[in-house]
Amino acid sequence: MSGNPETAEIYSAVTETARLMGITPAHDKVEAILSTYGEAFTHAMPLAFRSATDAQHAGDVDCRFVTHPKGQNPYPLALSKGLTPKTSHPVGTLLSDIEERFPIDGYGIDFGVVSGFTKVYAGFRPEDLQKLTKLVEIPTMPRGLADNVDFFARHGLDDKIAFVAIDYLHRTVNVYFNDVPPACFEAEGIRLMLRELGLPEPSERMLELGKQAFGLYTTLSWDSPGIERFCFGVTTTDLSNLSVPIEPQLEKFAQSVPYGGAGRKFVYGVAATAAGEYYKLETHYKWAPGTVAFI
Repeated sequence: MSGNPETAEIYSAVTETARLMGITPAHDKVEAILSTYGEAFTHAMPLAFRSATDAQHAGDVDCRFVTHPKGQNPYPLALSKGLTPKTSHPVGTLLSDIEERFPIDGYGIDFGVVSGFTKVYAGFRPEDLQKLTKLVEIPTMPRGLADNVDFFARHGLDDKIAFVAIDYLHRTVNVYFNDVPPACFEAEGIRLMLRELGLPEPSERMLELGKQAFGLYTTLSWDSPGIERFCFGVTTTDLSNLSVPIEPQLEKFAQSVPYGGAGRKFVYGVAATAAGEYYKLETHYKWAPGTVAFI
């Protein structure tokens, strides 16, 4: 595709990854997204690809990047370029409502090589994590967050909000927590939290990953009063160093993604849902020490 060299490089990496995974990308959607945010790739860190074992992500590969400049909300541009449809649903105004109340330090974008534009992340400075009591005051926020304020406070998470991600395709919201109290990753802590959320008992595999986890997030929607997903992940530069084996399809994915940097970085995550657990792997195409990692 035409454009700056960074955009052409990412397009090549995206299409090659899809080919190796046996996926036919929606070339028009990928080209439109990369053209729209072309300037971001001159500065974007990290650039990453992600695959997951659940049905929702079957037949697709997610791509994610941090936009630049960080003061520019990427959602209005997505609307103006037709990357995502305009909507009267609260999902369409939640990001602007967050901007009015919180100091946004930067944005990220997710898109699928098949599904197209999906998600926008809004992040806060690591030294200025935000309070849940302020977030739940936003009228367009799914009410499941306010209904679970006591849950987050009991587990020391009420002032640890690092990111909010809005999924426009699936109409869900992720709330990410950093500086998580160690008890949240201990076996009894994980069991207790899932039990309180009405989610199934964790597997031994999930408990093992908890010992190495760096952060967690929960997923909410406007169609459900509770917490739909409870997720956390671990980072590694070598998948063989993980304390649990990864799924064959995720191993194939890791081997399929090209790499454009001097070192390798992976994020291996687990999600607990009412239907059971599923796993996901993010592999960074480019990254720099100290850059954010999503799950």
